[in-house]
Amino acid sequence: MLLLFIGYLVLGAFAGVLAGLFGVGGGLVIVPVLVVTFQFQGMVPEVLTHVAVATSLATIVITSISSISAHHKRGAVRWRLFRFIGLGVAFGSALGVVTAIELEGKVIQLAIGVFALYVAVMMGLDVVPKGGGKPSRPGLVVSGGFIGWVSAIFGIGGGTLTVPYLNWKQVSMQEAVATSAACGFPIAVAGAVTNALMGQGNSNLDEWSLGYIYLPALLGISLTSYGFAKFGAKLAHSMSPTMLRRAFSVFLLLVAGKFILSNI
Repeated sequence: MLLLFIGYLVLGAFAGVLAGLFGVGGGLVIVPVLVVTFQFQGMVPEVLTHVAVATSLATIVITSISSISAHHKRGAVRWRLFRFIGLGVAFGSALGVVTAIELEGKVIQLAIGVFALYVAVMMGLDVVPKGGGKPSRPGLVVSGGFIGWVSAIFGIGGGTLTVPYLNWKQVSMQEAVATSAACGFPIAVAGAVTNALMGQGNSNLDEWSLGYIYLPALLGISLTSYGFAKFGAKLAHSMSPTMLRRAFSVFLLLVAGKFILSNI
């Protein structure tokens, strides 16, 4: 158990850097690592992926606070945009949890891989449509709802959708990353609370669980992710937009490869 907890600490540090750097919340790293870890622990396959997703969302609550603080100090968060997209992501996240519980774990894992691959190609080749126009309030709410729904299913902070969407809507890469980090908070809170409630009474869950949230992993990851998210945010503002976009796409390609190859 001690070695597993140390592993959670290392995972939290890595996820924290990614959260600050890319505005993704770290879920695209946390979920696959937790899936492998829970398999090693002998967790029941029927709930394993759902626990990984739920725990990831819970850790993003902590990570996003640190990332938001660091980006806000640099004046990069577009709070006017966040007010409307945040409303949508919170509602969509709760709905996404309900959807995810009805899906098989392998289906969720394969879907994450395909989705990550698509976004990686779009951003890596810079084929995101140009001239998307400035975002409207209704558009932000509706788009936020979709982002929150997908993010809760995959256990991510929404950055893989929010960053390209805002970038398309003529928001600079650094501001898109910063605003995405802010959007990760309502996604994570709504998703974590819904997972905690809907997992009550499930006999397949470990005794150290709060609903679908596995508490030892939540504690270990949260202890290190908070501080390292600040470092990631600082790093993001020292990189050029082009370099940041390419690094983001490489990161997504690695995640996509892992999920697709292990589930086909």
